[in-house]
Amino acid sequence: MERCRRAPPGTPLLLLALLLLSPRMARSEEDREGPWDVWGPWSECSRTCGGGASYSLRRCLSSRSCEGRNIRYRTCSNVDCPLEAGDFRAQQCSAHNDVKHHGQFYEWLPVSNDPDNPCSLKCQAKGTALVVELAPKVLDGTRCYSESLDMCISGLCQIVGCDHQLGSTAKEDNCGVCNGDGSTCRLVRGQYKSQLSATTSDDTVVAIPYGSRHVRLVLKGPDHLYLETKTLHGAKGENSLSSTGTFLVDNSSVDFQKLPDKEILRMTGPLMADFIIKIQNSGPADSTVQFIFHQPIIHRWRETDFFPCSATCGGGYQLTSAECYDLRSSRVVADQYCHYYPENVKPKPKLQECNLDPCPASDGYKQIMPYDLYHPLPRWEATPWTACSSSCGGGIQSRAVSCEEEDIQGRVTSVEEWKCMYTPKMPVVQPCNIFDCPKWLAQEWSPCAVTCGQGLRYRVVLCMDHRGMHTGGCSPKTKPHIKEECIIPTPCYKPKEKLPVEAKLPWFKQAQELEEGVAVSEEPSFIPETWSACTATCGVGIQVRVVRCQVLLSFSQSVADLPAEECEGPKPPSQRACYAGPCSREAPEVDTATDGLMDNLQDLTMLYDWAYEGFTECSQSCAGGVQEAVVSCLNKETRERADMTLCVTSRRPPQHLKPCNLDPCPGRWETGQWSPCSLTCGVGLQTRHVFCSRLLSGELSERVTLADPLCPGPKPSTVQVCNRFDCLPAWSPEQWQPCSRTCGGGVQKREVLCKQQMADGSFLELPDTFCSASKPTSQQDCQKEDCPSEWLLSNWTECSTSCGEGTQTRSAVCLKVLQTGISTVVSSSLCPPLPFSSSIRPCMLEACAGPSRLPTRPGPLIAAARNVYVQTRRQRRLHFAMGGVAYLLPRTAVVLRCRTRGPPRPPLALTWEKDGRALASSAHVTVAPFGHLKIHRLRPSDTGVYTCSAGPAQESFEVRLIGAPGREAGEGPSPGGRYDDLVSGLLAHAGWPEALLASTELQDSAVQRNVSSERASAAQALLRLPGTLVAEQKRLDDVLRNLSQQPKALRELHRQRLVAQLAWDVFRSRPRAQDGPRRPSEQRLPAASALLGQGLGRPPRKPTILRKISAAQQLSASEVVTHLGQTVVLASGTLSVLLNCEAVGSPRPTISWARNGEEIRFSDRILLQPDDSLQILAPVEADVGFYTCNATNTLGSDSVSIAVTLAGKPLVKASRMTVTNTEKPAVTVDIGSTIRTVQGVNVTINCQVAGVPEAEVTWFRNESELGSSHHPNEGSLLLMQVSSLDQGLYSCRAANVHGELTESTWLLILEAPQVPTQLEDIRALLSATGPKLPSVLTSPMGAQLVLDPGNSALLGCPIQGHPTPNITWFHGGQPIATTAGLTHRTLAAGQILQVGNLSVGSQGEFSCLAQNEAGFLTQKASLVVQDYRWSVDRLMTCSASCGNRGVQQPRLRCLLNSTEVDPEHCSGKVRPAVQPVACNRRDCPSRWMVTSWSACTRSCGGGIQTRRVTCQKLKSSGFSTPVPIDLCSQHTKRPVDTQACNQQLCVEWAFSSWGQCSGPCVGPHLAMQHRQVFCQTRDGIALPSEQCSALPRPVSSQNCWSEACSVHWRVSLWTLCTATCGNYGFQSRRVECVHAHTNKAVSDHLCSWGTRPANWQRCNVTPCENRECRDTTRYCEKVKQLKLCQLSQFQLRCCGTCGQV
Repeated sequence: MERCRRAPPGTPLLLLALLLLSPRMARSEEDREGPWDVWGPWSECSRTCGGGASYSLRRCLSSRSCEGRNIRYRTCSNVDCPLEAGDFRAQQCSAHNDVKHHGQFYEWLPVSNDPDNPCSLKCQAKGTALVVELAPKVLDGTRCYSESLDMCISGLCQIVGCDHQLGSTAKEDNCGVCNGDGSTCRLVRGQYKSQLSATTSDDTVVAIPYGSRHVRLVLKGPDHLYLETKTLHGAKGENSLSSTGTFLVDNSSVDFQKLPDKEILRMTGPLMADFIIKIQNSGPADSTVQFIFHQPIIHRWRETDFFPCSATCGGGYQLTSAECYDLRSSRVVADQYCHYYPENVKPKPKLQECNLDPCPASDGYKQIMPYDLYHPLPRWEATPWTACSSSCGGGIQSRAVSCEEEDIQGRVTSVEEWKCMYTPKMPVVQPCNIFDCPKWLAQEWSPCAVTCGQGLRYRVVLCMDHRGMHTGGCSPKTKPHIKEECIIPTPCYKPKEKLPVEAKLPWFKQAQELEEGVAVSEEPSFIPETWSACTATCGVGIQVRVVRCQVLLSFSQSVADLPAEECEGPKPPSQRACYAGPCSREAPEVDTATDGLMDNLQDLTMLYDWAYEGFTECSQSCAGGVQEAVVSCLNKETRERADMTLCVTSRRPPQHLKPCNLDPCPGRWETGQWSPCSLTCGVGLQTRHVFCSRLLSGELSERVTLADPLCPGPKPSTVQVCNRFDCLPAWSPEQWQPCSRTCGGGVQKREVLCKQQMADGSFLELPDTFCSASKPTSQQDCQKEDCPSEWLLSNWTECSTSCGEGTQTRSAVCLKVLQTGISTVVSSSLCPPLPFSSSIRPCMLEACAGPSRLPTRPGPLIAAARNVYVQTRRQRRLHFAMGGVAYLLPRTAVVLRCRTRGPPRPPLALTWEKDGRALASSAHVTVAPFGHLKIHRLRPSDTGVYTCSAGPAQESFEVRLIGAPGREAGEGPSPGGRYDDLVSGLLAHAGWPEALLASTELQDSAVQRNVSSERASAAQALLRLPGTLVAEQKRLDDVLRNLSQQPKALRELHRQRLVAQLAWDVFRSRPRAQDGPRRPSEQRLPAASALLGQGLGRPPRKPTILRKISAAQQLSASEVVTHLGQTVVLASGTLSVLLNCEAVGSPRPTISWARNGEEIRFSDRILLQPDDSLQILAPVEADVGFYTCNATNTLGSDSVSIAVTLAGKPLVKASRMTVTNTEKPAVTVDIGSTIRTVQGVNVTINCQVAGVPEAEVTWFRNESELGSSHHPNEGSLLLMQVSSLDQGLYSCRAANVHGELTESTWLLILEAPQVPTQLEDIRALLSATGPKLPSVLTSPMGAQLVLDPGNSALLGCPIQGHPTPNITWFHGGQPIATTAGLTHRTLAAGQILQVGNLSVGSQGEFSCLAQNEAGFLTQKASLVVQDYRWSVDRLMTCSASCGNRGVQQPRLRCLLNSTEVDPEHCSGKVRPAVQPVACNRRDCPSRWMVTSWSACTRSCGGGIQTRRVTCQKLKSSGFSTPVPIDLCSQHTKRPVDTQACNQQLCVEWAFSSWGQCSGPCVGPHLAMQHRQVFCQTRDGIALPSEQCSALPRPVSSQNCWSEACSVHWRVSLWTLCTATCGNYGFQSRRVECVHAHTNKAVSDHLCSWGTRPANWQRCNVTPCENRECRDTTRYCEKVKQLKLCQLSQFQLRCCGTCGQV
């Protein structure tokens, strides 16, 4: 007996230390069994929606490898993503858009459903056929296929069921329930046939309720389908289904196909409303509609609570009921709603006892039996059925059924029927004997029994029942006779007999036996043959007969044998007892054979009796079966078996059963039903549920599900191919192409191909003629919505000039395209603002010819101004020069001046004409000398054309009257009449700017004060016309020409717009009041600079250019003189331009000239005058620009510019230089430059413009106009503290009436290189470049990456800046290109450095230098190459504490950079040689020494084993010497030297003797015999079989020789074929089991060990040619009645009958 030992001191501290050193304290029992640590926490989900993956890791705690995986996965974030989130695979492709592929950027689109590798990231470049695998695997959680829940995890496609679980095979059933069994919906199919009606034009086909799925309707006929809907909220809708397409009706997708001969409607569902399918009659013929859908069972039975108890005490009952519940509205409805679904079975009412407390009585309480002993529920009781009212032909029998209750005293009483309603009530009436009554059937007569004279003939008369079988029950009175007389006309030569000759015995016997026989029918039935002769010649013997399962083949009228299991009902006996009469020693003879037979049969009951003989085999091999006691009929004397018929049946002992094989069954595979095929053709799939289960109890049908490895053999397949045959050709529409228009009604197209899905899953493209159905539409309307309003621009007009520079204009109208595609004109306010440059632009033709040299004696010229004048208010007098057209008010005085000029000569006489007639002075019209014509108080008759002639020169002036009665201007056609509409528009214009009108009135008043005092030329007087609008005729001609080019429908709209623009231009072009002729003092003084101080004693002074504000002087029509700071306008007649530049300074400054920033190169046309002025002779268009005079001396410089323009057009001073600034706080440039500057700088952009009239300046940023806050004056733009948001294109537009000019400056913000805040892009780039390579990102502070020798690594340089910085890599401070022995390459524009085949020599610091114009940045990272080495450390603990065997081994460790690692890493290194060191070589203290245990004395049943125990002392020399026992006992207890062993029981297998060789035949001459094998002790005590499992088990069955099994199959010859040709001929033969020695037929089951030969086969399967048309079966009349002649198989068999149809 063992005792408890005290723990040695320090044990608790040791345990505590072990716990503290343990890596993880909490470990599950499962983890403790293996070397794995516990699973770590789950990682974050790879996606936030749409289904992602999460993983968990665990580590191996063993120094060796662990079996199993260190990672596991699960699904997560199984919620739908928002629509704007996009496809997850597409997001991964788009991440590569900013990475060059073969030096080019692409926009990548996903390639889904790759059958070979669905988990690789394959993308296609947009607009090309380029498909590239950008990554070997997609991110975890990406769908393998677009229409599947399966997801990619770690590059492998994992199955995901509809329950979103990995590895799950759960799928949605037809009802939409995940892993459902289809019980929540029902399949509804039917057919509707339309009926023409004169009163209604439509009819309801079917109502499909809310939530239905997989709806399909097919209409065949001329009618049309349409829909009516009703939502759960009561909203109703209707859809006419007018065209083919897919529609969204009440949030339900409807797919409709309208074909010429039918209409098809499909709705996948679930429907979000109730749909009522109706049909609209539209033809004289009927239509049929076939429909099928899965309808949800929305009304279910729901069990109620228990009703109140039927009694308050003493024991009562209470019942439940069932109510019909609407799942949609969550309310109780009438029962008929639930009766509508046959699947709904109303729950049976439940009944329970209640109020079981005893009731008080007069003598206290009643004594009742406990409830749990006996208290049965009420039950239905029925009386026996009454006798059937008819024995055949149909009758009725009845019985009484009542609810009976048994109280606790055992009395049974009838109670109310509701107490038994928890079970169905038994029927009280039932039909009986509904079969036809038997009838007599007479066969054909036999031949006459004699060959001459008078004889008898016979026939067989059978009583046939309703099954066509020979039976009894026919009335003997109605039986036809079986014999009759017959006469053979051949006379007999023997004497005539008085009676007819009887038939010989065989004939009569045959008639009798046939009467008792059973005929073969078309239903398989047992057919017994005749009994054999009795086996005994006297006494009791045995008769046998063959009973076969046979069937009558109707077409061949032959009999075929079938296996016995094909026949129903009990098999007739094949053996019976027979009595052949008494033997001589048994009994005396009796007079009557019948009486003797009865007496001997009574003796049989005394000789034979029943007895039990063992048990049958167990009905089950496991999980509990039964064995039945074998009851045999034995001879009491010999105890041998006899035929069962020799024993009295009534004395047969009862059945005796006993249980057996109670052990649970081993695991086996259970398979469910195959699901419906996923496709009707092509290649579909069927799935089924396969699981491993184990039967625990066959009686209770209790099973338990096991893991798959516990079932033997391979797991049955869960999927199989089905419907693997070619589909019919069908239309396959492609995806719709994008709409041809974004609005206003467009068209989108698609390709519709005729394809056939083949049995291998591929598609074969066929011609359109192969598809019989109507081809789906390939074009449809789209974008049926109005377009936003936009400008419609006309064509540009012709250039306004015939040479040189001019202008072109075009008109614009605001149009809107409606959803019907029709364009309509709308208000211009609905269109966006139209830039000025969109309606006018400059044009350049070939240069005009230079001025021709004047003739030697030129003729006179008349000064003319080609203008149109419009008087706006009444004035006293107006002065005009010749050449124009004036629209004047009545009663205005008009003065026309005809001024000539030319070389001095005698003055010519001037003549005046009006409308071609000479004009003389009168009181109303005065012709004055010096070319003046004055009209006093203008009246209508004064309108016309006035012509002034001076020699050959002529000029005209037209006067037209405003406000004359019946007209607006003069009568008759005239050159000025073409302006009438425009002038009318100007006068009717209501949009004059008030500020301009006010300024105009002030100018007019100033002019009027000076008119009388000044007598200037006609042109100068014209500038002072008060209240008069002036426009150039050329401007009005351009407007008229523009209008003539417009469509008539838009002409008026354009006229209004052009008139408004003309009014604005006219007001802007009015000269200011101060623009008068210059005074003589303002004229240029020659050599002004020469008059300024020439003295030598003046102090030093920086140069200063004198700026004068006077306008340019036009000394003549050909010469212009001006000072700096002004604008010069070049006209076509300008011959010279003189630009003066006067500067002062000391010392005297030097003058230089530049044009547009470039120094002028002087020539014979561009001259520098002695006074430093610049003269340009015969100026051309190339001379236009800004001229700058630069004055320079030793103290500094000064410069002033002057603009020279052509025809007053705007001019902008532009620069084409690039300014880069990284330090200065402010930058100033001229427009046209490019600015590259850092952030935080103040930027000023100058835009110096010129033009006559003065050009207006407008600033733009990226083509959007800037407000005035950015430019305090029009000539400059100030940008404060610029940032990246200010980067862009800044434009300055200068515009006046002559045109416009735009110059632009690019502002580029420089950003110094810096580290981006987000590093996801560079990390994704590293992952895509080398998914399996280690990588590290450089940083300003440095980073480190540890690698193995020979590995490769990726270094990323995260950087951002503008412009994109250039990246240079260094290794050890030297450019990486100069590093010898280092394998490297740069990727992604230098952002990634790939270093390969690393060694210790190539490790070190790697740095990347990023620099651009704004600065530079250096980042670094260190690569450390691991170097494994062996290290010999301190000595280990001594192996022994005493004696002579103690050694210390030096500790050998594998190190990596001073860190100990697994020794396997140093396996390739040379291991250092180490020598052990002796230690603790001293005498040991005395201690017990034990030998090994001896062998056990017994192998079982309890034995003893011993060992020797001595006290020894080990010396330092290594020798051990015995010492007294007391020396060892002082320290430790003496070890035991004896112990028990092999305590287990002695068991053995025992078995009984072999049984009889009477089992089933297993081969020729072989049967089976059995014996019982059981486990027991050697004392004979029975034990469970598990106790002997370690011993080999003897066999319990074996083959044995049996004479009864000497059998084989015997076949007869084939019968003749039933047909000579065709496909329906067959023949049969007899197949029977016979004994090998006796050659007699025996039971078929004796031959079951061998394959049974076929007893029928097809024959003569060849086409019939030139055959006789006749019937070959007797059922042809039925074929004709059933209208089956159209089928080929019946046409062949019933050719004669079917040919008459």
